[in-house]
Amino acid sequence: MDLQTHKDHILENGFTVINNIFSDKELEKIDEVLKNIDASNENFRKSEDLFAIRQFLKELPEIKDLILNANMNAIIHEIFGEKYMAVKSIYFDKPEKSNWYVAYHQDLTISVDKKIEIAGFGPWTTKKNQFAVQPPLPILENIYTIRIHLDDTDENNGALKVILKSHAKDIYRPETIDWNVETEEICKVERGGAMIMKPLILHGSNRTTNGKKRRVIHIEFSDMELPGELQWSERLN
Repeated sequence: MDLQTHKDHILENGFTVINNIFSDKELEKIDEVLKNIDASNENFRKSEDLFAIRQFLKELPEIKDLILNANMNAIIHEIFGEKYMAVKSIYFDKPEKSNWYVAYHQDLTISVDKKIEIAGFGPWTTKKNQFAVQPPLPILENIYTIRIHLDDTDENNGALKVILKSHAKDIYRPETIDWNVETEEICKVERGGAMIMKPLILHGSNRTTNGKKRRVIHIEFSDMELPGELQWSERLN
């Protein structure tokens, strides 16, 4: 893996795709843990279009060492930096018949442990005692997101589409996209590979049309400490 090339691609375009991070044997072990999930847990969201687990690494601690294998740790250290830690994790399972469509957006919030008034932080949302807030821009610009794919994913089963270089344009409202100047790219990822992106890149996904499921583990990383008494709610060194 030429990680410097991938690092350059992220800095310039806002994302990169690295395949073959996990072996077949490692993927089988991950599948095994996911098969035995208790879906009745109240932190898990279940509908016919989507099954999701928030605070994924906290909810399934036995999966952490399977996910953070040697290849993944090398990627985190070489591309992000030595002090990066996981600060948010979600598991998405979009079933074969899912018609789940996601409009273009940026990821503008972080998960924190409490709600307190701090200059530059807001607006806030609270769901089931979980707090999310939009932080100042430098905190968002510092985050890297890894999306690990447990199924082959392309334009026919909801692969992410991105607008190249949009991560470098601060807060970018989707309704102001100028399609005369912007370039869209579909990010195909193989089972056992990952898409790495900056949360400020405009991204979305189309509905599944080929009847194939798409399972993704989404993990966000930062090396910043939050100000005052505020802490990352899912911090995992």
